[in-house]
Amino acid sequence: MAQWNDYHHEDEDVDGEERDESGVDYTSTGRDSLVFLVDASKEMFIKGEDEEPSPFDMTMQCVRSVYTSKIISSDKDLVALVFYGTEQSKNPRNSFKHVYIYHDLDLPGARRVQDVDGLRGEKGAQVAGETMGSGNTNLGEALWCCSNLYSDIKLRLSHKRLMIFTCRDTPHGGDGERDRQARTKASDLKETGVVIDLMHLMKPGGFDVSLFFCDVVSPPEDEAELGLQMEPCGKLEDLQKRVRAKEMKKRSVARLNLCLGEGMNVAVGVYITALQARKPNAIKLYRDNNEPVRTKTRLYHTQTGSLLLPSDTKRVQVYAGRQIVMEKDEVDVIKKFSDPGLELIGFKPMERLKLHHHLRSAVFIYPEEEMVTGSACVFTALLRRCSERNVFALCKYTRIRNSPPRFLALVPQKEEVDDGQAQIVAPGFHGIFLPYADDIRTLDTPQLPTASESQVDKMKEIVHKLRFKYRSDAFENPVLQQHYRNLEALALDLMAPEHIEDLTMPNVNMMDQRLGSLAQEFRDLVYPADYNPEGKTAPKRKPAEAAGGTEKKPKVEMSEDELRGHVQKGNLAYGPGLPVNMDQCDCKPDSDCTSTDCGDGSTGLWLDFNSVLTGALTVVGYLLYRFSQALPALIRWPIHLFCTLTGVSSLWVWVSHLMGTLRSLQYLLKWLSRIWRFIVGKRLLIPTHLINDNVFDSLL
Repeated sequence: MAQWNDYHHEDEDVDGEERDESGVDYTSTGRDSLVFLVDASKEMFIKGEDEEPSPFDMTMQCVRSVYTSKIISSDKDLVALVFYGTEQSKNPRNSFKHVYIYHDLDLPGARRVQDVDGLRGEKGAQVAGETMGSGNTNLGEALWCCSNLYSDIKLRLSHKRLMIFTCRDTPHGGDGERDRQARTKASDLKETGVVIDLMHLMKPGGFDVSLFFCDVVSPPEDEAELGLQMEPCGKLEDLQKRVRAKEMKKRSVARLNLCLGEGMNVAVGVYITALQARKPNAIKLYRDNNEPVRTKTRLYHTQTGSLLLPSDTKRVQVYAGRQIVMEKDEVDVIKKFSDPGLELIGFKPMERLKLHHHLRSAVFIYPEEEMVTGSACVFTALLRRCSERNVFALCKYTRIRNSPPRFLALVPQKEEVDDGQAQIVAPGFHGIFLPYADDIRTLDTPQLPTASESQVDKMKEIVHKLRFKYRSDAFENPVLQQHYRNLEALALDLMAPEHIEDLTMPNVNMMDQRLGSLAQEFRDLVYPADYNPEGKTAPKRKPAEAAGGTEKKPKVEMSEDELRGHVQKGNLAYGPGLPVNMDQCDCKPDSDCTSTDCGDGSTGLWLDFNSVLTGALTVVGYLLYRFSQALPALIRWPIHLFCTLTGVSSLWVWVSHLMGTLRSLQYLLKWLSRIWRFIVGKRLLIPTHLINDNVFDSLL
């Protein structure tokens, strides 16, 4: 019977909880899809001032960064690359003129990244001109083609986004009929749930979005989104930042009800604001075709060999020396404390919330107006009153069914906007996970000497000199970055991975310039004059004679020419170590020499007989081991096929007992082969490069 534990293993490990909440179930939520619709007109290939990259080159670099980020963060999402305003046409049945589908809506991969790299730089512009060219523009047909890309996907899509990259504010040159068709098709796309964004690039004379694109772009999805940006992007960094903010879809970990009292429920969403990035788990591949291997577990009856269903198994817990047997349904009932949701317990002043109460990364609570109408109004009123009274709400949090409850401290956060009335901090509650009484320990702190006032003042000066403004997004994990660079180089067949800069390493030169003599002054105040900060060096090891050990045996010095001459004369015998000169010993092959110079005290064999015996014994050991492996299969599979066709189950029970006997025989043969190897390698002076473990194991 399977042993049963009180809770999930993740509940005992904070990292396990965070890893469980960060997972995305694509079978229930669907996949995100992103289509890049890029203008391929001649204006896109004009370089900027001071040899700045062209708008087309900036777009390709941005597309490449999104491809690589999708591969790392969300490889199940779908991406596509479509060009409009081209001379050549490439789409299903070429029904849309001047539209070139470079990548269909599919999973990102290394091949696609290489294709985008081929369109970067001056050579990429030449390739784009030769492949697609620049022609007339019909944005309406391009939007229609993108609509067909979404409709051809059979998978469930949770979020559909379309990004338009262009540097022309009037794509049709004032053609009113084409403008009307494009606006109509954009409206149809927005009705089907496609979000259209404009990534307009800098051009001479400026970019006026009010001429055409203000009627095409979708309105902001929520209050936190800025919507259409009036200023065009003039730099690659600005474009990448804007695209990254748009293409990342906010996913809620859970959508729950916040119970404020009997009959008063508010719908809220739970979001993770910060989560530790980890290396992806390794995937096992089948060695013949490199396809992923899926692990399946099957339970069989030990006596009858029949397949057991989940309902046939029970759970057992050892308590007071007895096995308490329970059904799976009974275990689920015991684990269940309450239904998923947030239940308000009361309010506490902010002074009662201490720093040591922090257990793990907090979650963010935001209202879900779509689930329950009026949730935003009640949530805003609760947030405002908690902020005014400087209190936090204490709640019981149950994320999923059969998970243990946790206590959350809902800390209010007000909305903050910048000078342009754009939201930079969203209003909501931060959910701080509170510890239980069992989680808090009392530590016996060691007694340390107390620093004097002069030492404290000097350290304050040092801290003031080394202070800087910290930003979490300014430091990347060097281990993860190097890992992904290595994967990128392996996938793209690069000669060497891209060099990364470890920003976590301190700038020692800058620190020395800022401190000046403060470091030496602090050292003089704290440490004695003869203090060595590097520590004591380890004493050198004494010679063997002084320590009472035996003298190490010197190696036999022999030049290459002398060694070649002895080999030609056949004067070498092989032992466990180096070749030995037979001229230095008077023993013969049939003598009983016990000298340590002759193969560790064993009888020497001549080279020709030794080689023949080595090959024969190796082949015998190989065949013996192969026979031990094939013996159970030679008997098991024919009988198993016979039992399956005839339905004779009693014979299969007898075969099961026979398999145990054959397994014991197999282990016996395996140990006989190992004993054979020991005899070959130790008693007979066979060359070690012919009978060592690596060669023998590779044969087996």
